Amino acid sequence: MDKLVIHGQRRLKGEVTISGAKNAALGVLPAALLSCDICTIENVPDILDIKILRRIMESLGTRFEDIDNNTIRIDTRNVNSYQATTEDMHKLRGSYYLMGALLGRFNKAVVTFPGGCNLGVRPIDQHIKGFESLGAKVEIEHGLIKLSAEKLVGASIYLDVVSVGATINIMLAAVRAEGVTTIENAAREPHIVDIANFLNAMGANIKGAGTDIIRIRGVKQLKCNVVHSIIPDQIEAGTFMIAAAATQGDVLVKNVIPKHMESLTAKLMEMNVNVEEFDDSIRISAGDKLNNVNIKTLPYPGFPTDLQPPAAILLLRAQGISTITEGIFENRFQYIEELRRMGAKIRVEGRIAVIEGGYPLTGAPIKALDLRAGAACVIAGLIAEGETEVFNIHYIDRGYERMVEKFQSLGADIKRVSC
Repeated sequence: MDKLVIHGQRRLKGEVTISGAKNAALGVLPAALLSCDICTIENVPDILDIKILRRIMESLGTRFEDIDNNTIRIDTRNVNSYQATTEDMHKLRGSYYLMGALLGRFNKAVVTFPGGCNLGVRPIDQHIKGFESLGAKVEIEHGLIKLSAEKLVGASIYLDVVSVGATINIMLAAVRAEGVTTIENAAREPHIVDIANFLNAMGANIKGAGTDIIRIRGVKQLKCNVVHSIIPDQIEAGTFMIAAAATQGDVLVKNVIPKHMESLTAKLMEMNVNVEEFDDSIRISAGDKLNNVNIKTLPYPGFPTDLQPPAAILLLRAQGISTITEGIFENRFQYIEELRRMGAKIRVEGRIAVIEGGYPLTGAPIKALDLRAGAACVIAGLIAEGETEVFNIHYIDRGYERMVEKFQSLGADIKRVSC
């Protein structure tokens, strides 16, 4: 087991290149199952979640060939199982996309319940509602979700809540359904657009991805030999932008889509952080004085819940009282107790964190309690006085490619060591 050792109070300077989006890749790889052939995916992040997903798909008969560290060739011609029930299914939330993909390919699927970070109740009722609307029978027994349909038929589906996972899962199944499927109140996140673009490149007919109404006209089969490049990771980009501002640094964040970052850049500018946007990069520089602000997490294009924990660290640097209202997950403030070990003055009132900024943090042993909380712990260590040890870093490995090396290239005193 490893830990991170960080000596803080160094300004980050230089350039950092953002990897492919974890959340897009976790949908694109299962989507490849809908074509019984070969495709090539570029800009795939080299992270633990992708390694786990690959093992699950290999258990179904998928073959992977690594072209380089971030390019893989996927051969689904020999996939002959619709049962994804290995222990790995419990290790990541994105494993539930195999429901839609296997249902679309075989008209049946058997999967175990997904795992992932403990962020509170994350129901799959909207997924099930969508599958049933398409004509599937859904049974849950002995920890398994069993889906079956004589045939899938397009339908009008209104999501009771905006759900990224349900939007993607319904889209995956509907691609091979007869007729037209309409998803209303659909999620609009950038990775939904990326997954739709990949499916369309294979011959699907999806319109409206990125809006709250998506229409899918089903097709009988999808073609092969598609080459698709995963979009840049919006959350990794935001993490480095926040880290640059928190350390009073000057960092050019490369390989980003600036439009995807608008909710964050607006808050950074409100805090008196200098933000310069270019075609595919953003430069962040910050001085001593940061303004206090209020943040509320919302579905895209609102402020991302996955950037809420890193943002809390930045607000500790601002003078005065700031608040964060968590509008997505009820358990997302668990990490705050770890920050209190470092001297953070934060209190939680329901779904609101009240942050009293302007007080220094001091290094301490702390634990990553989930993926994005792990990123927050690292940024806290970067601004703290003295030495910080971050444990449970397998959470960080799930979603950040070469985080230590990237921070080291910016001048951070951070290293990974065995416990």
